[in-house]
Amino acid sequence: MAISTALWSFALVVGLLTLTPGLDTALILRTSALGRRRRAWGVVLGIQSGTLLWGALTSLGVTALFTASHLAYVTLRWVGAAYLVWMGLRMLRDTFRGLPGGGTDESALLADTDSFAGGWRQGLLTNLLNPKMGAFYVAVLPQFIPAGTSHFTMGLLLTSVHILMGLVWSAVLVGFARVLHGWLRKPQARRLLDRITGTVIAAFGVRLALGD
Repeated sequence: MAISTALWSFALVVGLLTLTPGLDTALILRTSALGRRRRAWGVVLGIQSGTLLWGALTSLGVTALFTASHLAYVTLRWVGAAYLVWMGLRMLRDTFRGLPGGGTDESALLADTDSFAGGWRQGLLTNLLNPKMGAFYVAVLPQFIPAGTSHFTMGLLLTSVHILMGLVWSAVLVGFARVLHGWLRKPQARRLLDRITGTVIAAFGVRLALGD
């Protein structure tokens, strides 16, 4: 397989994966729609940092340990599931406590929550604590590395394609979410969005715990 063919084929696979609505989409849309642009881009870059790390570890053969060790995979799966359920339930809890929609000073609210670093940590943890990302890279990435090429270099090149597509799609999501920002100035609308997003995130956590 030629390098160019491998890149285009891999781009098709990860392109479909990127466009499929999931946890990343929910997090980016929710954060952007609330007007927290710095935090939203923190989430985006945190997710892509996690993707880069998964790609690098796979290229080095490290993530193959998760497929070889059932205990390691199950442990990471349960930790990731617990994190997602905790994050989703906390979001739901805050809506019933009147947050984030309960405040009257929107600028003060955004100053407290619009943190790039906080978004980056959230995106990174969400990505790294998802063992299915590691399993996907272990199963798919080696198939697109042509014979005779550097496994590590080619692996990073393919991962970069995934990251680039993720960034482009995230920019579309952030732009789309801005349309919703005017509506979300209403406290009731913010609570509704957080309840929907919190439920989706918690459901992802439960699904991950059940191994579906």
